[in-house]
Amino acid sequence: MKARLAPVYFKDANERERKEFAQQLERLRLLYGDVAEFLPEVCVGEPLPPADAVLFPQLIGAAFREWENLRQYALPFVVLTSPYGTVEMWDWEIVTFLRGEGLNVFSPYTVELAKVILRALAVKSDLGRGAKFLMFQDSPGEGMQANIFKRFYWWEQECTDRMEQTFGIRLIYRSWKEVNQQAEQITDQAARQACADWQVDRQDVTEPVYLRTVKLYMAIKAVIQELGGVAGVGANCLNESFHSGTTPCLAWNMLFERDGVIWACEGDTLTLLSTYILYHALHAPVMMTNIYPFLVGMAALAHEKIDKFPDIADPANHALGVHCGYFGFAPRCFCSRWVLRPKVLEIVDENAVMVDCEMAKGPITLAKIYPDFCRLSIIEAEIEDYVQYPGSDCRNGALIRYQDGERVMEELSSHHALILQGKQKAELLQLAKVFGWDAMVL
Repeated sequence: MKARLAPVYFKDANERERKEFAQQLERLRLLYGDVAEFLPEVCVGEPLPPADAVLFPQLIGAAFREWENLRQYALPFVVLTSPYGTVEMWDWEIVTFLRGEGLNVFSPYTVELAKVILRALAVKSDLGRGAKFLMFQDSPGEGMQANIFKRFYWWEQECTDRMEQTFGIRLIYRSWKEVNQQAEQITDQAARQACADWQVDRQDVTEPVYLRTVKLYMAIKAVIQELGGVAGVGANCLNESFHSGTTPCLAWNMLFERDGVIWACEGDTLTLLSTYILYHALHAPVMMTNIYPFLVGMAALAHEKIDKFPDIADPANHALGVHCGYFGFAPRCFCSRWVLRPKVLEIVDENAVMVDCEMAKGPITLAKIYPDFCRLSIIEAEIEDYVQYPGSDCRNGALIRYQDGERVMEELSSHHALILQGKQKAELLQLAKVFGWDAMVL
């Protein structure tokens, strides 16, 4: 994916300015060729080719007089006018003026921030061209823990319709039961061949149990290859666990490692879409976990079968990150530790597995698209430590600290939280601007 940029110049530019324009455009091609396609340059007022954004390699005073012609383009504008591929500080007045006239202008002050903007533009365009997302499920909500699962918006037809209409994507559904039946037909020999070079670190996972997960990967990949062009995949793996003799965690890891396919757990299409957008725009490690703020109290503790939260100062501004018995699933390339272990949860098959993984301790950012598809939550946080409760549903969870626990409780949109490695607020604010979302900084 690359953003299609239409460079524009002003007809009032003199000979020196035109020469500088050409030199700057060449610099930008070298700096951003990996994330942008540079279309033929256009004089302001002339029609543009199909593009994702208008590029200003140069701004001059004529911009104050040409704003009406610029507004006719009805596209975002990206200002990359300095010799270093960022906004030139002398252009802040023009940027402010154009914004005041209703133009959506980006003025990145670092190359990396500019690349986030360009990747986000490309992601938005890719979604709008009908990106395919595949979900395996049969009768969502009717299975295990129906009292919990039937409350989730992502299984409502309204949610599916709004996602497709808002972003232009295609949500494709296939049977979870059938793909597991197809996996059972694969021989052990074929599975051993498929995983011969995987080098998966596993503990207490026998070969027969391990091969079940490999076969599920092979069956899911066959459906992906049949459909072609699948950008993300998920399954109703917990609620309909009775259809499967394992869990798809290893399959998600290998599909991401080998094919760049984004994943989601529990049939959560909102998480699938959020993960796809965040990862491809920011290129930062990302994962989903259940977030259990300490302020929730016994409602969280009872679900995880633990008797108390860790004894720490400032408990109101802390949460546990726990999913399926451990921190949650993430590809091993995102993790400081990653081991495949036997399952923890009672509702999955006895032969199921789960990943026990950890991201590096330190700064993280929680982010998620709200169900109205108009807002993005942003929570600056930190993984302080990992805590263990033997015999519980929290064998190894993340101790997460943020700034305002009461605000988080008021504004959090889901128990499924997406964790981005590092401080990503500035990048997420630009991402929200690309998609036209209100940024909810909690």
